[in-house]
Amino acid sequence: MKLADLATLAGVSTATVSRALSGHSSVNAQTRDRIKALAREHDVRPNQLARNLRLKSTGAIGLVLPLGHARTQHLTDPFFLTLLGLLADLLVERGYDILLSRVIPDGEDWLDRLVDSGRIDGLLLVGQSDQFAVIERVSQRYRPLVVWGANRTGQAHLTIGSDNVEGGRIAGRHLIGQGRTRLLFVGDPLPPEFADRLAGFTEVAADAGLTCDVLSTAMTPESVHVAMADRLSHAPPPDAVFAASDVAAMSVLRALAEAGIDVPGTTAVIGYDDVTLAAHTSPPLTTVRQDLAEGAALMVDRLMKRIEGEPGRSDADGSAIVVPELIIRQSA
Repeated sequence: MKLADLATLAGVSTATVSRALSGHSSVNAQTRDRIKALAREHDVRPNQLARNLRLKSTGAIGLVLPLGHARTQHLTDPFFLTLLGLLADLLVERGYDILLSRVIPDGEDWLDRLVDSGRIDGLLLVGQSDQFAVIERVSQRYRPLVVWGANRTGQAHLTIGSDNVEGGRIAGRHLIGQGRTRLLFVGDPLPPEFADRLAGFTEVAADAGLTCDVLSTAMTPESVHVAMADRLSHAPPPDAVFAASDVAAMSVLRALAEAGIDVPGTTAVIGYDDVTLAAHTSPPLTTVRQDLAEGAALMVDRLMKRIEGEPGRSDADGSAIVVPELIIRQSA
């Protein structure tokens, strides 16, 4: 059955049937429901490709993880997997297909190629990596772009993300409140989110008259484990470790266990993210939680508004901060 046949059954024009099946607001709700019921009864489906071409839409959203600073990381990282899953579910619920990519930037135009590909209606970036400048430049000409990451004063691109500075402060206050004085930050201090966590941690340490050592390492589990094991082999253990992520914290716990160091008796450990596995380490991991469900919902909401052409400035209007929360378990 064609749309014209369905229009005859419904007693309306073919144009009205087309608008009703696409959910257009110009057709009243009662008529839309009646036409959709007839379409289901007679198995009539509008041609989605033709509709997309007419509306200049692809029906797809890019969901991209840029890895400029951590090329060995994978989509199976528990943090990325959780956030990507939440975003994907929300996009599917809104009727979009997903173009999922793990991108290792190979030049200054990698993001230009994505947004100019003609394959997507909008783009969600999970993390800024070391690509802040590239994202800034592209966001000023491509509006339907939302990023999970850190927010810098005056930046152009719209971000949703944890208050990483406050998250670092929370970890520092908790450890110092326990009387810990030999503080160590473990992770890559360069990406914006990790840099902010370190900044908050060192700020609280300085306020308490303490210093914070930094064990700089790539963020793969094996890299963190090797770096921590090497440090423990030639230096006294710190009495407190704040790891840049839960995955890094788990590798720290492994290195401490192998060195026979009691956690939390000798060394307390705090992670960041509160991934599902954090509650099942030995001992269970104290961590700073990011509410990823709230963050994902905010990202998709902001992107949809930009795709729909909601008026706004060309800068980061709409950016939002997700409040971090300390989850106390046995490791600290």
